[in-house]
Amino acid sequence: MTLTRGNQKTYAATMNTKGNITNKLSEAFSPESLDVSDESHLHEGHAGHRPGGETHFRVYIVSAAFQGKSRIERHRMINSALEAELKGGVHALAIKAQAPGEGG
Repeated sequence: MTLTRGNQKTYAATMNTKGNITNKLSEAFSPESLDVSDESHLHEGHAGHRPGGETHFRVYIVSAAFQGKSRIERHRMINSALEAELKGGVHALAIKAQAPGEGG
């Protein structure tokens, strides 16, 4: 969606939580690989679940930004990038963060 005001163009998009997470992680870490999965449907009836989902996510990311960082440091980096989502509607975030060339 494009909004025009005078000679300026403003781009507005309605985006779901998965899209927000994907965009923020892409911007923050320039990953070689990124997969964000909404697993909310697996948690129906559990704490934190709400109708419509978008509460439980799994992230797999490979980025050079994680080179030399511990697992805890990587998780903190991701949590920091997604601070607004984690304070908002995201109840759970499972993270697998690797540097390029790391196995497993």
